Amino acid sequence: MEKTEITLSLDSERMDALSFYLAKENATVQKKMEEALRQLYETAVPEPVREYLDAKTAAAARPKRPARPNRAKTVPQQTAEASLNEQKEEST
Repeated sequence: MEKTEITLSLDSERMDALSFYLAKENATVQKKMEEALRQLYETAVPEPVREYLDAKTAAAARPKRPARPNRAKTVPQQTAEASLNEQKEEST
């Protein structure tokens, strides 16, 4: 699925403070915002719709099988030669 980028604004001093304190928790603003967005999505979008979208995404991610080559049923070379030899013997 194609991703959409979201842009948010925050005062630079507040962003610096947020980044500073999140770093103490080994977290980043990006990670925390992704988690909050995931929670919002799960709260706002009904489960059947989420399941449908998950199935649709999983099907698109699965690689398609390569087509099988169309092999015509051929008589092995030795059998064909034997048939020719038999025909020659019968005709003589």
